[in-house]
Amino acid sequence: MKELTINKNDSGQRLDRFLSKSLPHLPPSLLARLIRKKHFRVNGRHVPPDFRLSEGDRLSMYLTDEQLCKPPESEEWRLVKPDVSVAYEDAHVLIADKPAGLLCHSDNGGSPDTLINRIRCLLASRGEWDPGAEQSFVPALANRIDRNTCGLVIAAKSAEALRGLNELIKERKIGKFYLCTVNGRPGFSEKTLTGWLEKDERTNTVTVCRSPGPNRLTAVTKVRVLRSDGNRSTLECELLTGRTHQIRAQLSDAGYPICGDTKYGRSSDGRRGQDLCSYKLVFPALSGALSGVSGKTVCSRFAAKFDVRMKSEDKRV
Repeated sequence: MKELTINKNDSGQRLDRFLSKSLPHLPPSLLARLIRKKHFRVNGRHVPPDFRLSEGDRLSMYLTDEQLCKPPESEEWRLVKPDVSVAYEDAHVLIADKPAGLLCHSDNGGSPDTLINRIRCLLASRGEWDPGAEQSFVPALANRIDRNTCGLVIAAKSAEALRGLNELIKERKIGKFYLCTVNGRPGFSEKTLTGWLEKDERTNTVTVCRSPGPNRLTAVTKVRVLRSDGNRSTLECELLTGRTHQIRAQLSDAGYPICGDTKYGRSSDGRRGQDLCSYKLVFPALSGALSGVSGKTVCSRFAAKFDVRMKSEDKRV
């Protein structure tokens, strides 16, 4: 038998979800059976799988040594440097300014040098995150952007913040704005691009479709032309949905591919990555763990390369 005391970052979770994180080596079917057969007690009582854990609860696990033994936690973050450009930070939230060329999460290439590993290394080096003291929580990203897109990515430093950020993003309550340079002069000053995206997993690309259908997701992007010299134009794009390659695919489909985008555009034009930047996040009024970002607008330093005159309230926090 092993007993754990639920800490702040573990509180608020359902029992079954907490156990799936704490005992990741156990198959979901086995874990469900163990819960059903009452191998777990909270404060001495048998509870259902959807029981919400609270800080200070005592969780008793009546399991064999083999069931309790789990493989070592991933130590990849120890292999990287805490090289993070921070656009905003408080006790619960860190907004990083990611350079083009850096992955948010690891891919099949297996390189440990990712944004999330750099953030975990940074927080561990400061003593703000102790992986040995945590039972299920690790700092995590609430959103992500493509490898060759630069700009703002939100990370949660606590479980409470992660839950809140995930809910805000799901309900589309965080304003997400991008800057990009495209080839050509659009025939509009402002326009809302609407379509359905169908993803090809084999090529990791999406196709813009004119009608809904199986495996097609709605994509809506507001586009505003900020400046144009006839050959190239600087656009501001507001994401109303958050789909894979949404801006890149929709602008290319409209006839205005992003400069440097080799996947949906013409050529790299000698650039390293496409001219696309997640440059501004606008948060609504918030409370609790997210009170620090309540009502704030956070901007990326990379916006400067687009030579856009920002409003005073849009200056970097």
